[in-house]
Amino acid sequence: MSQSSTPMFAAMQLPIHYDYLAPDGSEIRELLTGRNSNMAHCVLPPGGVSLATTHRTVEEIWYCLSGHGQIWRKLGEVEQVTDIQPGTSLSIPTGTHFQFRNTGHDLLCILIACAPPWPGAQESIMISGYWKAGEDCHTASDRVD
Repeated sequence: MSQSSTPMFAAMQLPIHYDYLAPDGSEIRELLTGRNSNMAHCVLPPGGVSLATTHRTVEEIWYCLSGHGQIWRKLGEVEQVTDIQPGTSLSIPTGTHFQFRNTGHDLLCILIACAPPWPGAQESIMISGYWKAGEDCHTASDRVD
């Protein structure tokens, strides 16, 4: 990770290669971490469908940088599928069940702000998904029954 810092300021460039695969299967490039939050750059390839998950302690705010897709979110009895395109911003409150997929022909790139900072893979709990995970969303049936 290319990062520089002083006692007050930090700066870095987006890494060329991803740091790890998220528990949901998407590529994660770590960005800066502060005392109360951190940021990451997330990539899902064309036709990709993430694994469905929920978070134990963190909340996230997403901002779509490029590509087209959809995200399913469910919290309690409230359930929604939202189209994602460049400029879309959305929230994932703590405890929300969610899954996303790339419905376009380009990489789906999302900037993710996380609070508190992401503690590691143990943060995610895998759940039953809305779509079939890991399959090409252009050929897979839409909904898991």
